[in-house]
Amino acid sequence: MTDAIFSSSAPARDAFAAKRRRQLVVAAAIFAAVALIPFGVTDVYLQNVLILTLLYAAVSQSWNILGGYCGQISLGHALYFGIGAYSASVLYVNYEVVPWIGMLVGGALSAVLAVALGFMTFRLKGHYFAIATLVIAEIGLLLVHNWDFVGGALGIQWPFGDDSWLTLQFARNKVPYFYFALGLLVVTWLVTYFIENSRWGYWWRAVKDEAEAAESLGVEVFRSKIAAAAVSAFFTAVGGAFYAAYVAYIDPDSVMSFRFSLLFALPAVLGGIGTLWGAALGAAILIPLTEITRSYLGGSGSGLDLVIYGALIMGVALAKPEGLLSLFQRKGGKA
Repeated sequence: MTDAIFSSSAPARDAFAAKRRRQLVVAAAIFAAVALIPFGVTDVYLQNVLILTLLYAAVSQSWNILGGYCGQISLGHALYFGIGAYSASVLYVNYEVVPWIGMLVGGALSAVLAVALGFMTFRLKGHYFAIATLVIAEIGLLLVHNWDFVGGALGIQWPFGDDSWLTLQFARNKVPYFYFALGLLVVTWLVTYFIENSRWGYWWRAVKDEAEAAESLGVEVFRSKIAAAAVSAFFTAVGGAFYAAYVAYIDPDSVMSFRFSLLFALPAVLGGIGTLWGAALGAAILIPLTEITRSYLGGSGSGLDLVIYGALIMGVALAKPEGLLSLFQRKGGKA
C-alpha cells in the first residue's frame, strides 16, 4: 500500500508530501506554544495538572499505537507502566543507578514482556483479548504486592537530594518535570507520525480493519501485532519511570491499579483512536477534570471523575463515534 502511494503520479506524491509537511509545521507550532505555558503559569497546583496532562497524553498515545492503529484493545497497560516505575525506582534507590538508565531498562523489559505475552494472547480476538490483558495486569499487581524485593505493599520511597537532571529530582521547581513530560509527548507523537504512513502503519490499520483479509493480501498479521505491542509497551514504561521520579514514592496500587489502564485508554477513545492528536485532545479534557474533582470535592468527590468519564464517552459515542477530533476535520479530509 505504501508503494502504491509513491508509485502514483507526481502531483499525487507532491500533494501527499505537502500534507505531511503541514502536519509537522502545525505540530511544531502547537508544541512550541505549549512550551511557553510555564512562563505564564506559576501556580504549583496548575503546573502539576499540566505535567500530569502531558504525561497521560504521552502514555495514551503509546496505548494508541496498539489499541488505536492496530486495533488490539488493551486493558492492562498499567502492567508496563508499573514495570517502568519499579525498574527506575529499584535501580535508583537500591543500586544508585540514575533514573535515565532505569527508564531504558524498564522500557526494554516491558517490550520483551509484551512480545512474550503477545505469543499467548494475540490469537484471541475482540473482548477476549481485552479481558486477557486485564487479567494479566491484575496478576502482575498481586505479584508485586507480595514481592519483598520491590518493597511489597509498602512500596519504595525515593531519597531526597539536590535538584538535578541526572537524578530527575526537582523538589523546589516543577518546571523541569513539565518539559520532560512535554518531551516525552513530542517523542511519542513523532514516532506515531513516522510510523503512520510507513509500511508498518499501513499493516496495522489493515489488521485493525480486517485481519483475515489483510493476511490473505500478504500482511504479516502476527508480526504486526507483536511490533505494535513492543513499541507501545516501551513508551508506556518510560512514562511509568518518569512518574516514579516525579512523585518520589510508589507502591503497587499507585502505579499498577486498573484505573491507570483506564486512564491510558480513555483519552485516545475520547479524542479519536488511531489518530495523531486524539490522545492529546482527550487528555487535555479528562485529566484536568480528574484533578479538579479530586481537589475541590475532596473525599466527597470520590468516583465523580468516573461518572464524568462515562458521561463523556457515552455522549461522544452517540454524537461523534470517531472521537472529538472529528469536529476539527475538514469534510473529506483528515485532521
